[in-house]
Amino acid sequence: MDTSGDVPPATGAWREGDPVGDRLFASVGDLTLESGTVLPDVQVAYETWGTLDDAAANAVLVLHALTGDSHVVGPTGPGHRSPGWWEGLVGPGRSIDTEQLFVVAPNILGGCQGTTGPASPALDGSPWGSRFPYLTVRDQVIVEGLLSDRLGIGRWAGVIGGSAGGMRALEWAVMWPERVEALFLLATSAATSAEQIALSSTQNAAILSDPAFQNGDYYDAGPGHGPHRGLDLARRMAHISYRSETEFAERFGRRPQGEEVVGVGGRFAVESYLQHHGRKLAHRFDANSYIVLSDAMNSHDIGRDRGRVSDALDRVTARSVVVGIDSDRLYPLAQQEEIAEHLPTCNYLDIVESQHGHDGFLIEFKALDPIVRRLLGT
Repeated sequence: MDTSGDVPPATGAWREGDPVGDRLFASVGDLTLESGTVLPDVQVAYETWGTLDDAAANAVLVLHALTGDSHVVGPTGPGHRSPGWWEGLVGPGRSIDTEQLFVVAPNILGGCQGTTGPASPALDGSPWGSRFPYLTVRDQVIVEGLLSDRLGIGRWAGVIGGSAGGMRALEWAVMWPERVEALFLLATSAATSAEQIALSSTQNAAILSDPAFQNGDYYDAGPGHGPHRGLDLARRMAHISYRSETEFAERFGRRPQGEEVVGVGGRFAVESYLQHHGRKLAHRFDANSYIVLSDAMNSHDIGRDRGRVSDALDRVTARSVVVGIDSDRLYPLAQQEEIAEHLPTCNYLDIVESQHGHDGFLIEFKALDPIVRRLLGT
């Protein structure tokens, strides 16, 4: 359901007492972060599809991007404000075939849809808020590894991710080569670039500048009083980078919104489009999580403490596919070319033609389907 016209809540986070929906939960214990901070009693929310075989050999891990969650497949409804974000690839008979495979999608550490994050209760029962620690991509992958242990999955038949999910998928294959049989990397990078850091840090600054942010302790504010203006603005900035200039030109051009007259108080259609997406995110996401996850993405460097990027990629033993979107200006093809060039188990870079820019990884199912099937044999 789209509630973008309603008053936004202080946070769009899922919180204890809300409808569970299709979520399952696992407690993975205390986690010592890369920073040395101990995050106690970490909980992971996740969803599954299909059946795990007796040998636990048919499991596939699907990792979501920045504002995604574990709801890869399924409608909106109680507990789920958005429909499944990869319906075109996951399901019976699809390329990630749930009749053959056991698919697991966890919500990311630091997220806001059931896994421990800033909106979760700390040991004193109050939301973590401003007290929530800094995370890295490696911290997030460690938690996914602990979830795998709880599920009895020692080796994944496939680890699949796009964008920020691709960062974690790549870290999986470098950190634990023996646990990843096949690797699918889509519209991602081996290390976050200066421009990507600049974009995300500016989005974070928009949230931090919202007076309603209250240093991150806004959870008791009523509807309409949380930092939704800052989160709305951050999403608008991000969405510009998610799409291509060509799509904006062809889809909107300089057209006004409806019957409004641009230049005398009216809006351009593209302004209305961005406002819609900003409001929509404010209803389903948490401002603190946006900052924590953005900072974690900025930490991403597969070569950190491992020598060069190429040295880290040499560790990968998984059968690998790397895919880029030709119009992606946020994660340009050069970043996927770097991975494909140095990844010993990848023969070439697959390029998907799309006018949708970075968001092509969430849209171009027809083009992605045969690539995924080639890797997984479905």
